[in-house]
Amino acid sequence: MNAHKILSQLMKQAGSDRKWMPGGGGFDVKSLLGGGALGMLIGSKRGRSLGGKAIKYGALAEIGALAWKAWQAHKGQATTSEVEEGKPLETLDTGDQEARSRVILWAMIAAARADGHIDAEERAALAEQIDALGADDELHVWVEQQMSAPLDAEAIAHDVDSPQAAREVYLASVAIIDDRNPMERAWLDQLASALELEDGPRRELERQALQTPA
Repeated sequence: MNAHKILSQLMKQAGSDRKWMPGGGGFDVKSLLGGGALGMLIGSKRGRSLGGKAIKYGALAEIGALAWKAWQAHKGQATTSEVEEGKPLETLDTGDQEARSRVILWAMIAAARADGHIDAEERAALAEQIDALGADDELHVWVEQQMSAPLDAEAIAHDVDSPQAAREVYLASVAIIDDRNPMERAWLDQLASALELEDGPRRELERQALQTPA
């Protein structure tokens, strides 16, 4: 499906193609991909205030590493292993990366839709932008399905293969949503419950997202 290829390009944009607005105004998401897929997921097309979004956006650049860092910070001195928790996205084998990337993309699309404001025209435009990043026919059909299917946190959680994957899915969602929006905050709560994330790790993931340099 090339889901990992698409996610990798979005992560690369988040990590290396940052443009700053004059006067310290933050991250100009409209500069990303020509105002394309990632900018639309973030919500620039819907007139949101960027606010802390510029900071949280940086969390997308290294989803796996940051999610693992958050877990280690939560555990403190206690040791944990990849055998118990699952490997970070960036270290998975090709097939596993593709499966993990698909569920992360699914979560990102769901987060973008959580406020109910993406209309048919925006859905079509987002699908076109993802096609432009190299989506094959199968991935195109899949994206179209996720843009119109009912939001289902339990279904997303069902495709999560490890605790580490659950943290990556949640972190990607945190980076996309505006947590001042009650509908989007409610979606995060629903997703965290489905992923069986405890309050401590969840708060640490949100803290890491806010502390990640944009």
